[in-house]
Amino acid sequence: MSQKKKIYFISDIHLGAPALTNNLEREKLFVKWLDEIKDDASELFLLGDIFDYWFEFKKVVPRGFTRSLGKIAELADSGIKVHFFTGNHDVWVFDYLPSELGVILHKKEFKVELEGKKFYLAHGDGIGPGDMGYKLLRKLFHSSILQWLFARLHPNFTVGVGHAWSKKSRLTNNEIGESDKKNEEPLFVFSKSILEKEHFDYFIYGHRHLLVKQPLAPNSDFVILGEWINKYSYGVFDGERFELKKYK
Repeated sequence: MSQKKKIYFISDIHLGAPALTNNLEREKLFVKWLDEIKDDASELFLLGDIFDYWFEFKKVVPRGFTRSLGKIAELADSGIKVHFFTGNHDVWVFDYLPSELGVILHKKEFKVELEGKKFYLAHGDGIGPGDMGYKLLRKLFHSSILQWLFARLHPNFTVGVGHAWSKKSRLTNNEIGESDKKNEEPLFVFSKSILEKEHFDYFIYGHRHLLVKQPLAPNSDFVILGEWINKYSYGVFDGERFELKKYK
């Protein structure tokens, strides 16, 4: 990697979250951060829940997010590889963002080698032991038949349903604390099981809103990126080491 180039990781911006009152302020901060990293970034990984709700009709996409969409397109147009992972809030991203913005879309985990280090990347929802109820719900959300049926409804109705659902999320109750039992975290347990079969230098997730970086084994770290609601956190890899940081 050239001296100035770095790889950035961020998740859980939740743009447009109806449970929050500072969406415009947070979006402007996110765009400011994107603008600041564009000169030294070689790749950017957006690891899910960038939008709090997203559903693409064939000819219609949700209103808003103009600043963010424009800045992401600017980064992609400049030659920066921008990877977009679908999360549980923006699972219904299809072809609009790749074709219009130039992002690389990932709908499941992604294994990649970057500067000689192996990365296991995923949003993190539905991974690990337990929570069978949510895993069943997640399967329904990924059903192409149900997606087709949902798309037959008017956008005003579907967006309203999406926002009502989001208001029931943990954002409403501000359940975004640190964990005292990180070794029992389902993502941690899952990563340990993967590591028994294949080595990765870094396992990096979003979803849980925790800010975690801890060893899984010698030369293997487990990372949860935090969020852009209270912590304003992100990860950066300079070709030699990975760091978690908070935006000023």
